Amino acid sequence: MQAQLDAIVSDARRVLDGVQTIAELEQSKAQFVGKTGSLTDQMKQLGKLPPEEKPKAGALINAAKQQVEAIIAERKDAILARELESKLAAEALDVTLPGRARGRGGLHPISLAQERIEQLFHSMGFSVADGPEIETDYFNFTALNTPEKHPARSMQDTFYIEGSKHVLRTQTSPVQIRYMQSHQPPIRIICPGRVYRCDHDATHSPMFHQIEGLWVDEGISLADLKGTVTQFLRGFFEREDINIRFRPSYFPFVEPGVEIDMEWSRGVGNSGNEIKWLEIAGAGVVHPQVLRNGGIDPEKYSGFAFGMGLDRLAMLRYGVNDLRLFFENDVRFLRQFA
Repeated sequence: MQAQLDAIVSDARRVLDGVQTIAELEQSKAQFVGKTGSLTDQMKQLGKLPPEEKPKAGALINAAKQQVEAIIAERKDAILARELESKLAAEALDVTLPGRARGRGGLHPISLAQERIEQLFHSMGFSVADGPEIETDYFNFTALNTPEKHPARSMQDTFYIEGSKHVLRTQTSPVQIRYMQSHQPPIRIICPGRVYRCDHDATHSPMFHQIEGLWVDEGISLADLKGTVTQFLRGFFEREDINIRFRPSYFPFVEPGVEIDMEWSRGVGNSGNEIKWLEIAGAGVVHPQVLRNGGIDPEKYSGFAFGMGLDRLAMLRYGVNDLRLFFENDVRFLRQFA
């Protein structure tokens, strides 16, 4: 029996030394210690031996089995070590290479435009005021001298909160009323923020951004409005040659009211230099009743107010021809401003 067992161990060493993978090792292992393996067959033969020979034979078989299992374990360790070495070589890192920088985001173009606007007005002594986007009918319309039957109050223009007297603010003007009620002149503020109206096309969005301004003090007139708006537009567009035009207009919260146009291009027409104008803002001298609603004496103080579309200013500055691009979140578009 010893000779047979030595032959099995020798055969196991020869076969297992040629194995290259763990899968092959498992298959070869079964040849010796599996259910039909040669060592298992030797164990089955013990029952045929005389009782006095069984202990010795069993000990010899167990010793041979331990040798085979040691060969299997040694070969398994060798295969795993070689596979690990191969994997490490394939995934080796060159630590001398520069690291990969993490991707950096950027501000939205509307945010960039708003930051620039705030900086420019801050340089002229204005501070930034804010207020709620869900407003009462009083602050959004009544306090701004808007008549009960004014078209702006209609369902076609305004988002009303069902079951209440609240609306999604249609302008940032309510911020001016709230600010006047809590501050005394001199007042010099701008009110940037989101507003909501029932519009949706290439130049309008149901949600858009507005920038409004208010200056209240003794002796404020349209001349101050013109100087302020002119200085702002020239700074925002970085063009000192921009001309500004005022046209009479009506707004219930100012008296007199004006539309402000900006010279956008100049070409040669039949009558010489032809100027193309672009409407940029609505403005005017604050109506006395609006001052009273803000708790300010119109006999002592006067002021001007204006409102501009922040999104439109951004469109003009960056050459964007469709307002909806700002809100579609197309990374290819937004990446241009990062």
